[in-house]
Amino acid sequence: MDYQIALDRAFDALPERPAEADARLQIPAPEGETDGAFTRLTNVRAIADAVSRDPTHLFRNVQRELGTNGQFDGQRARYNGSFSVADFDAAIDAYVAEFVTCTECERPDTRLVTEDGVEMLRCTACGAFRPVQKKTATTRTTRETVDSGKTYELEITGTGRKGDGVAERGRYTVFVSGAREGQTVRAYVESTSGDLAFARLA
Repeated sequence: MDYQIALDRAFDALPERPAEADARLQIPAPEGETDGAFTRLTNVRAIADAVSRDPTHLFRNVQRELGTNGQFDGQRARYNGSFSVADFDAAIDAYVAEFVTCTECERPDTRLVTEDGVEMLRCTACGAFRPVQKKTATTRTTRETVDSGKTYELEITGTGRKGDGVAERGRYTVFVSGAREGQTVRAYVESTSGDLAFARLA
């Protein structure tokens, strides 16, 4: 058989590659319920299943993003304090950027593994790997602030679930629409919620 014909047949047999990783990463919208001094995230397991992560791992990291304590019964998460769906949405974006999305090919085809005591994110699509960075209490207590209506220079270090650039400033996680990972940008902050801020390119 002619080599070129065989090569053409092999390419024809390959599955199509989606143009965007987001096309395959369909995450349910967070469902929150206020219960007195607590807020429940009732579909944490469904969200964890969508990103192929352990629900307890997701719960603990959302808890850290919100800067609070809580409980998880295996199905529903309960967090101390009053939080909006937007708070949960932003916390999940930050989780996906750090613990799911490959920083090289921006695909969600990754696995969390522990190697020599270090939690690593390994991409099964391109082979890249990196250690994940957990926020510490020290990071959250720095005095840098983020205020609505002000412009800041930020380094974009990740990508959120909706494609927004993600930056850190003190205890704040800032989502910048229109920004890409690796950029240093001037961003105008349109709103803040707890330790989360939402901005656009200035």
